[in-house]
Amino acid sequence: MTTALSLLAASLLAASPAWAQERPDPDAAPYMEAMTWTEIRDAIAGGRKIAIIPTGGTEQNGPHMVMGKHNYIVTFAAGLLAQRLGNALVAPTLQYVPEGDYTRPGFGDKPGVISLLQPAYEQVLDAAVRSLKVHGFTDIILIGDSGGNQRGMVNVAKALNAEWGGGGVRVHALTDYYEQGRLLIRDYLNKTYGWSEQVVGSHAGTSDTSQLLYVHAQGIRMDKLAVNGGSPDAGVQGDPTKASAAIGKIAIDFKVNAAVKQFRGGQP
Repeated sequence: MTTALSLLAASLLAASPAWAQERPDPDAAPYMEAMTWTEIRDAIAGGRKIAIIPTGGTEQNGPHMVMGKHNYIVTFAAGLLAQRLGNALVAPTLQYVPEGDYTRPGFGDKPGVISLLQPAYEQVLDAAVRSLKVHGFTDIILIGDSGGNQRGMVNVAKALNAEWGGGGVRVHALTDYYEQGRLLIRDYLNKTYGWSEQVVGSHAGTSDTSQLLYVHAQGIRMDKLAVNGGSPDAGVQGDPTKASAAIGKIAIDFKVNAAVKQFRGGQP
């Protein structure tokens, strides 16, 4: 294992002061949907000028994992991100995102997938950001837990920053949450356990299953865990039987740390 990765992983497991957050309570601040409007008003007046918009997804995750995997994970991670930043609130998670073309043959083979195609996805993000700007937030962060979410986040941030240039409000598409986060956990698992990228998998495999085990364990059907979902058409890539909540914590901390670093301009 590389020295830098070893030190970071060790710090996560040891819960050093930089990482020693309490688990966010979904029924309390910083989650806006769990707050009253007067509580949000007072939080903004008290300096909470950062708003985080998490984007998740509603997609199949094999026989062993619930459709809302991304929503549970990114909502939890957004709460950690708000804790790390110290002056942020979390908007409701967008659960409908691009998940492929629902007009293509075979889209309905795994029931429950909901896809919000372009330009509707970007229009929803745009409306959410504009709404939060009106209430007095000066930095609005977009994070996405799935690959299909990233381009729209970037497009909305670029367009609104160009429109509002010099106006005191900035939109941040923190793509490192997803892009760097997934690379870091794959590298960690390879160097720690010798697991290849194929073993870890890219969808509903070791990393995804571990993260949901840590965040929302009841969303995993433990009796359904199988390599590649147990069949070629199960919708799983990788080995979820290797998953653990401990790996899930490390994976989510990697993602949140990458987002914090990107928001702060590369500073940890």
